[in-house]
Amino acid sequence: MTIKKLLVSLLTLVVISGCNESSTKTTELIGVADKESKPLETQIAHHNAQDYHSFSNPDVVKVTHLNLDLSVDFTQQTLSGNVSLDFQRMTPDADTLILDTRDLVISKVVSNGNVLEFNLANADNFFGAALSIKLPSDSSQVTVYYNTSSKASGVQWLTPAQTAGKKYPFLFTQAQAIHARSFIPLQDSPQVRVTYEATIRTPKALLAVMSAANDPDTPRDGVYEFSMPQPIPSYLIALAVGDLNFKAMGERTGVYSEIGILDAAAAEFEDTESMLIATEKNFGAYSWDRYDLLILPPSFPFGGMENPRLSFITPTVIAGDKSLVSLIAHELAHSWSGNTVTNATWRDLWLNEGFTTYLTYRIMEMVYGEERFNMEAVLGRQDLQADLDTLKPNDQILAINLKGRDPDEVFSNIPYEKGALFLRELEHKVGRANFDQFLLGYFEAFAFQSITTDDFISYLEQTLLQDYSDKLSKERIEEWIFEPGLPKGAPVPESDAFTSVDKARNDWLSGTIAASNIDSDNWVVHQWLYFLNNLPAELSSAQLTELDKAFGLTNSTNNEIAHSWLLICVNNWYQPAFPRLNEYLVSIGRNKLVKPLYKALSATPEGKVIAQKAFAKAKAGYHPLTVKVNEKFVK
Repeated sequence: MTIKKLLVSLLTLVVISGCNESSTKTTELIGVADKESKPLETQIAHHNAQDYHSFSNPDVVKVTHLNLDLSVDFTQQTLSGNVSLDFQRMTPDADTLILDTRDLVISKVVSNGNVLEFNLANADNFFGAALSIKLPSDSSQVTVYYNTSSKASGVQWLTPAQTAGKKYPFLFTQAQAIHARSFIPLQDSPQVRVTYEATIRTPKALLAVMSAANDPDTPRDGVYEFSMPQPIPSYLIALAVGDLNFKAMGERTGVYSEIGILDAAAAEFEDTESMLIATEKNFGAYSWDRYDLLILPPSFPFGGMENPRLSFITPTVIAGDKSLVSLIAHELAHSWSGNTVTNATWRDLWLNEGFTTYLTYRIMEMVYGEERFNMEAVLGRQDLQADLDTLKPNDQILAINLKGRDPDEVFSNIPYEKGALFLRELEHKVGRANFDQFLLGYFEAFAFQSITTDDFISYLEQTLLQDYSDKLSKERIEEWIFEPGLPKGAPVPESDAFTSVDKARNDWLSGTIAASNIDSDNWVVHQWLYFLNNLPAELSSAQLTELDKAFGLTNSTNNEIAHSWLLICVNNWYQPAFPRLNEYLVSIGRNKLVKPLYKALSATPEGKVIAQKAFAKAKAGYHPLTVKVNEKFVK
């Protein structure tokens, strides 16, 4: 073991033992204490988690640590170099390590200075190709030399013209769900957790950052070193390279971005430190040292990605009024639910996203008050209903069956909002204080582990179900998790702030008042979204013209309001908004915002022509995931 690796190993123990207030309790979690003193979760046998989306064999040989050394080539749009993988044999006679890859060129595999025999299987349509490596009996590490393809599904390369600064290129990765294998050969399953180190070599003018320990004061010298001492699943390994600058927002929080939006981003997200402090107060110490944000170009396909220590964030939530910062609360909450306690397979995604969405609402309430909490909960419930109205029954189940399917298909409002609503019911049944204690124990019990839905149910049986048997039943819990739709009597969020909005909408629709007379001066963004999202499906051109003239909706600079309005315009063929619609589709790559618009446009021949033109213009700047999701609409 090198001195560097020894230091990393020691740092891992120090960091993990400092994750909670009781270092003794956490030490027990990682198996140091005797059996009698172990907490509840270590007495629960973990259920076998068969990952249908990985070729790897962690039950035989498990990778425990990665050491990356990669060079970034913007001309060829490739990453090249090597990765050393430390592994543990789970069975004494294990002689083969199987890794996941997609579109990688493997040049050689080495162990202890010797070149090893390997086989790269034929590629599956979306799972990639298995890389099998024959292991020497005395080996505990292999090094794979490789380079990525320019079409890697988890990497986006942007030209200078596609960035805000227009001077330098930009690179970022997006590994969730199974895209890490497109830029690293590894065991690409969330049940396999690894620590990692990395050396990234870039053009000297650019800065590299990763989901690891980042030094805001690091010099731009073209060689950047990183360490992630906590074990994380592969989908949380992330890299970005660009003309990035840093601005602190608090003692442990800051923001990276291109210089043009740095001040706006720091002002928009200045409450991040307050969110961090509030979450720690209720749900336990933050386990990851710093929490920084990276603001990506508009082509980023998601609202945010919870990469530990450095969440990747879309610029579409920089609204100028903090109205969309629940996304920051969401990515921060993942530091507890998702990053520290992780779904073992993509079937169990709701354990990440349901818990995180629940925590998001709680964080927003703690920082911004009950009214904001109630409004966002109502809008979330309506988003859930929209998916329940369109998804097949099997896709309405929390513990979804994804066998044989692309795991990217799991992402809907079901794991997010249905999962959060389930937890909200548990909270209502046992009381908030008691439920908070349960969550605190849950996050401690499974810290730095990947668990299944069955693990969660087993834990629930020995905690809440046992302590509150008069208020909870296993049958009801299984209905929430394994049945489509919502159980009868599920919680219904309400907000008094929407009462006046309902009256104004109804009065206008009935002709009682003109749009210009609606008293909306004090409406916040959430009230506008509620107003728009609950308009009738069919509106006349005269009605849309009246609304647009009164409120300038076509020219709204709030991306969420613009999205809701443009969708209404497409469905009612309000052509004055179509130039703005084209601009919107071409300038934004966030799937939540563009996918419904492409889908609605494709419903008519005339609309499909508009969609095809916008897609053709935007495609070069879209992320591969955005292309994959939307190209089916424009064919």
